[in-house]
Amino acid sequence: MTITTAALPMRNTPVAVALGFLTGGVIGASLAAFVVGCVIESVPLCAAAVGLPAAYGLFFFLAGAPRRVREAAVVPRTALAMVESREAVGGEATSDVAVRFDLTVAPDDVPAYRVAFTQNVNLAELPDYRPGVVVVAQYPPDRPWRVRIVKRPTPEWEERVAGARLDPAPGPVLVSEPSESSAVGFVRLLGLLLAAAGVVLLFRADLFDEGTSGKPSVSPSSSASSSSSSSTTVVSSASGTVALGPGQSFLDKGELRKAVGSLARGTDTRAALTVVVQDRLLSVVYAPTGSQAPTFDPDSLPYDRFPALVEEARADLGVGSPQTWQVTVERLTGSLTIRVGVTGPEGRASLDADVQGKVVRRTPAH
Repeated sequence: MTITTAALPMRNTPVAVALGFLTGGVIGASLAAFVVGCVIESVPLCAAAVGLPAAYGLFFFLAGAPRRVREAAVVPRTALAMVESREAVGGEATSDVAVRFDLTVAPDDVPAYRVAFTQNVNLAELPDYRPGVVVVAQYPPDRPWRVRIVKRPTPEWEERVAGARLDPAPGPVLVSEPSESSAVGFVRLLGLLLAAAGVVLLFRADLFDEGTSGKPSVSPSSSASSSSSSSTTVVSSASGTVALGPGQSFLDKGELRKAVGSLARGTDTRAALTVVVQDRLLSVVYAPTGSQAPTFDPDSLPYDRFPALVEEARADLGVGSPQTWQVTVERLTGSLTIRVGVTGPEGRASLDADVQGKVVRRTPAH
């Protein structure tokens, strides 16, 4: 059989869909609980918002332990391979350098295939892996993309390498495990929204009674919502969202800045903790009154640069045909960061930009 990326099924099993929904629910519930806890000044709720992701991460780790044990028990397959190309991608300041290899792998019992991966190589050994050199490679039989070059093969394989000659394998390059389907991404977003809405509804009495409860630091919650044939806007003192209708996108000229302006008219504060933009969904989380968290003015962002940043991330970071993109703006580290994340068949990638919209870092798919 020929191994190609098209032959690998997308991760769309019931378990993957359920985990996607659960993960989205944990994220949505944690974020909403933290914001609500800050607004109503509830320490237990804020602590629960922090503890929930930690507990879920521990559960996820323990639940995956049997699978990791099974994968570790699989005997790797050994095969000859030829270096098609190599490129150093990091670690120049140390004795080991991260090198991205493109290999033709030629197993004895199946046709040869192409694979791309990154492996650390000592600088002194780097000339041994020049293009055209035949090497020994190993990979798990059920995960052929996890190839590793064997630096010290057995004498039997050294003899095979000495007299081997391989031809380049045609076809697409296998770079990663099967990507998740759009269904998983959809249910993850659905779980996030439902969980966040559930937390807000659960504490709605505390939120809307806060102005008369005697706590001096929180102003009365104001809410506004409007609907039209083109968009839906929901605003409160804690957050604001704008959802566009079919056929529209926040990459359209002026659409994003107009949406941010509509949110600013519905709240008495302009200090934001985060701004998240997807193709047809804008979410802004506002800082509660008296909060010491790093904030920024959402009106000051370079929205005119967002379409170009998204296009650069989709075209130049090696994710293939992108399925989804997301822009996240925050100041958690002190300086304002605009991060554009994209997901495609070849994996996930991102780029970071500064407050002027100038790209300062790129993280290609791997």
